[in-house]
Amino acid sequence: MATEEKKDIDRLKAQIERMEKLSSLGTLSAGIAHEIQNPLNFVINFSKLSVKLVKELIALIDEEKRRMAPAERARHADFEEEAEEIMTDLEGNLQKIESHGCRALDIIRGILLYTRGQDCEKLVETDPAPLVKEYVHLAYHSLRASHKGFNISIREDYAPDLPKVRMVPQDYSRAVLNVMSNACYAVYARSRVAPPDYRPTITIRLLATDGELRLAIEDNGTGMSEEVRRQMFKAFFTTKPAGEGTGLGLSITRSIIEDKHRGRVEVESEEGRFTRVTLVIPLLAPVS
Repeated sequence: MATEEKKDIDRLKAQIERMEKLSSLGTLSAGIAHEIQNPLNFVINFSKLSVKLVKELIALIDEEKRRMAPAERARHADFEEEAEEIMTDLEGNLQKIESHGCRALDIIRGILLYTRGQDCEKLVETDPAPLVKEYVHLAYHSLRASHKGFNISIREDYAPDLPKVRMVPQDYSRAVLNVMSNACYAVYARSRVAPPDYRPTITIRLLATDGELRLAIEDNGTGMSEEVRRQMFKAFFTTKPAGEGTGLGLSITRSIIEDKHRGRVEVESEEGRFTRVTLVIPLLAPVS
């Protein structure tokens, strides 16, 4: 058997093994996500309840103040002011816990929907800006978890009054996550060899025009050669070092955008300068 042919077979075996591991990881992730839902719901519900209790406590303090004689109220003025500030901060913190808990719950629901296969293939009327923003930052924080201390300037431009769009939100968010993750990796890779004045930057632009929703994710990272651009959507093709990429992200992204949303993926890049990937899907009629 020729050496090159043997290498191709070994490479295919390694890719199949990675796919099996990813499949097992997906099943495990779905199980973990399902188990996390209950305690997360408790966190959200207790934070809501605690906000109500804080408001009741503030009302009780106000009622007690009204009952005090003016002289007594004057003696406790500093204490009352400090107590009110603490109560206000506490209420604000609880509201933030509820807000971030709800965001985490939305992510978990998306994971569960994605792992259920055909059950989640329905188009849903979705507000695109919050979804894009959430997964843009999810990809960024994922990179930072692996490369602590690495910072990226993210410039976001979301057109005002964007219409709701019929999409498969858990699939569209996967496409956003894949493209943004690649952009983060590209600027990280360039930062390792660039001069000290290099500033890793990713620009996000989301707008609706000519009956289409256009999301452009542009980075000033390593860019791509013509050869890489020709192969970038092939399954298992990757330019990342072994163990850092499966070569499936962009292949899945194109399938999501073109097959499920009847859209297209546009790519512009210049090696050593930038890459701009634009996800384009039609603005379908609203759900009746």
